[in-house]
Amino acid sequence: MPKNKGKGGKNRRRGKNESEEKRELIFKEDGQEYAQVLRMLGNGRLEATCIDGLKRLCHIRGKMRKKVWVNTGDIILVGLRDYQDEKADVILKYMADEARSLKAYGELPENIRVNETDTFADEDGQNDEYFEFEDISEI
Repeated sequence: MPKNKGKGGKNRRRGKNESEEKRELIFKEDGQEYAQVLRMLGNGRLEATCIDGLKRLCHIRGKMRKKVWVNTGDIILVGLRDYQDEKADVILKYMADEARSLKAYGELPENIRVNETDTFADEDGQNDEYFEFEDISEI
């Protein structure tokens, strides 16, 4: 049998065609809402806080599942369900520059931090717990 002389399988070849082109900014429509990812739950699901103030369990649609990686703190566009208000479907993930432009257009509120993993924290000094270590010179 011949020796394999390649540098990997089809996942390596798949990434070569990927290019960073500028895409058109997509705004929300009826039945859609902006949200920020709170935590990943696994199995294509995540928990997100929508701009209308509700926490929803969101499902990443199959077209995005292994192609677009969603992380904690990302700004996403979710499609609301008519029959389940506590659940939604992830339609689109905004890149960091797109999320900043949404904030500049006034679509996102000012308390949302773009491109940071610490979501909605330290808004009014909630996370002020810290430790002070004194010099130990007597030891």
